[in-house]
Amino acid sequence: MRAVRERCVWSQRITHDDLVPYLVEESAELIDAVEAGTRTDLREELGDLLWQVLFHAAVAAQHPDDPFDIDDVARTVTEKMVRRHPHVFAGVVAATPDEVLVHWNAAKAAEKRERRSVLDGVSAHMPALAHAQKLLDRAAPVLPAPLRPAPEPRALGVRAASEEELGEQLLGLVALARERGWDAERALRGAIRRLEAEVRAAEAAAGDVARDLEE
Repeated sequence: MRAVRERCVWSQRITHDDLVPYLVEESAELIDAVEAGTRTDLREELGDLLWQVLFHAAVAAQHPDDPFDIDDVARTVTEKMVRRHPHVFAGVVAATPDEVLVHWNAAKAAEKRERRSVLDGVSAHMPALAHAQKLLDRAAPVLPAPLRPAPEPRALGVRAASEEELGEQLLGLVALARERGWDAERALRGAIRRLEAEVRAAEAAAGDVARDLEE
């Protein structure tokens, strides 16, 4: 990475902002590899995402006032993971996943004392469905009453009279997903893949019919 940064004229001019679209793209491709790819795909996409981290660290190392490099990044995440796993590194007992989350959240709260809202730290750049599910999860301890699951999806129908009402129905579906432990974003991606498969199958069938007619 250091050699590329120093010797590649394209890489020399790249900033953190310039890298953002590539980071989004590589993250999406890694998700595709996890959910629908091969082991080879997964290995390649993990490497591509790692390259983005290395690239950002190389850019950061050249900051005139506050430089840091990949070793600093690794050291920071190591210290964080040690703090957030006291049941691994500090003799604290956690016998269940729920108890692990208690320790994790306590350590995180201590690190983020400056936050004033449970919604602080939730990125607005998340995809909309994932963003909604994250907000519902964060808000549940504060405002539990309005966050009851929506009716069954089939009962909702297409009744929205406005875009605002459609948004409310979508939020209700996200609340239902959260209540049942589902991932709304992953569910939508799965439905999209099934739709894509149906479309491609229909196209292939149409092509077969056209060839039969030509013959």
